[in-house]
Amino acid sequence: MPTELSSTFSALADPTRRAILARLALGEATVLQLAEPFDMSMPAVSKHLKVLERAGLIVRGRDAQRRPCRLQPGPLKDVAAFAELYRRHWEESFDRLGEYLETMKRRKKPRTVNPDSVASPSTRHLTKTMKRGVR
Repeated sequence: MPTELSSTFSALADPTRRAILARLALGEATVLQLAEPFDMSMPAVSKHLKVLERAGLIVRGRDAQRRPCRLQPGPLKDVAAFAELYRRHWEESFDRLGEYLETMKRRKKPRTVNPDSVASPSTRHLTKTMKRGVR
């Protein structure tokens, strides 16, 4: 499985190949139909298709002169299973972080500021004088 998974991830690394797979998720298509949205030569599109085919992500059939391509979901299921293992870990980590933040929020009490601690010495003197009353 590691070798197949590596070739699947390698094939999925390219945005053009991901776009081709997205199109094939809608149904089979010919090479010309797949090449249409891209500004690249037919040989370049064919190279992308070969990478996808080697990774087992697509199959190319033969229908008279047409060579329709179809999506093969097997390798994508392997990627989903692989990601699922890590998704559980991420969710558990985020849940623990959320619990920690809630605990910290409950512990934090509103701070009251003592005006004497932030006032300048002359202001503190004036405040004390006013509290005692001017004589």
